[in-house]
Amino acid sequence: MRILTIVGARPQFVKAAAVSKALAAQGIDEIMVHSGQHYDPQMSDIFFSELEMLSPAYNLGIHGANHGAMTGRMLAGVEEIILKEKPDWVLVYGDTNSTLAGALAAAKLHVPVAHVEAGLRSFNRKMPEEINRILSDHVSSLLFCPTRLSVENLKNEGIVSGVQMVGDVMMDATLAAMKIAQTKSHILEKLSLCDGEYSLATIHRAENTDDPRQLAAVMRYLEDKARERPVILPLHPRTKAALAREGITPLRVRIIEPVGYLDMQRLLGASAEVFTDSGGLQKEAYFHRKRCTTLRDQTEWVETIENGWNRLWQVEEYLPRHDIEEYGGGMAAQRIASVMTTAATTP
Repeated sequence: MRILTIVGARPQFVKAAAVSKALAAQGIDEIMVHSGQHYDPQMSDIFFSELEMLSPAYNLGIHGANHGAMTGRMLAGVEEIILKEKPDWVLVYGDTNSTLAGALAAAKLHVPVAHVEAGLRSFNRKMPEEINRILSDHVSSLLFCPTRLSVENLKNEGIVSGVQMVGDVMMDATLAAMKIAQTKSHILEKLSLCDGEYSLATIHRAENTDDPRQLAAVMRYLEDKARERPVILPLHPRTKAALAREGITPLRVRIIEPVGYLDMQRLLGASAEVFTDSGGLQKEAYFHRKRCTTLRDQTEWVETIENGWNRLWQVEEYLPRHDIEEYGGGMAAQRIASVMTTAATTP
């Protein structure tokens, strides 16, 4: 059995690291394709080395264009690789342009698609990620869902075949990385930070970076929070360009360069709270048992809201706090590999 895996962005590298190890343990041959969507070494190369992943067999080097141009070039590039490698399955992750390009290329060539993190919905179709995840789900043959709600979302759209509730692979990766980061990361010493005395923030979503008024509002919010305790903001290249374009210079928020996965886990683990527009970081905050404020008007990870670990930035209070059992306890990658192995022997 041969699986062609498509990745392109930081969260996908992290998820793929966990799943790839589980696939290898099942004896499945995996060919990894990096679209190039995240190309900065601190957003790309460092993850492969820190997570001890094999280097991608292919790197398309596609980045820096508008959504249509980027997705179209990725679609053509992935199609060429599929024709060459003739995989039995194409495996995609999450909701990026790389996800959609991989899913569409495979579907058009009649190669079955497996989608990790299927069924997530923010119900905001102005978000390009929402369009990517919906379309990817509707051309997938195996849909690996992290939560019961994601299964229900698919059912409401008429998708019931191939749906598998497996838990969240990000929990697998985070639990493994926590222990490693404690000994290998020295980011706190480098930045002269003390455990529990700062907040951690990230901004990168197009809805925040591409809208000048929204970007200004988010930065004012973080500047205000920085009056309470220091706010550390690893600056995504897109956000860096947006701040420069709008002439916004943070006065209280402490800007640092993007950090690797282990350093981010260490920063998360030692933070007092998290402010983010990232879907992945909302969950990682929960895995570290940190309260999170989502810098968006909705979230696809509604169970983090319902269980009191997360709130939207326009909401004053958290709901009562409970553990989120459905994330799977660190076994999601093994469940995915087992299903893929079964799929290889099922007509």
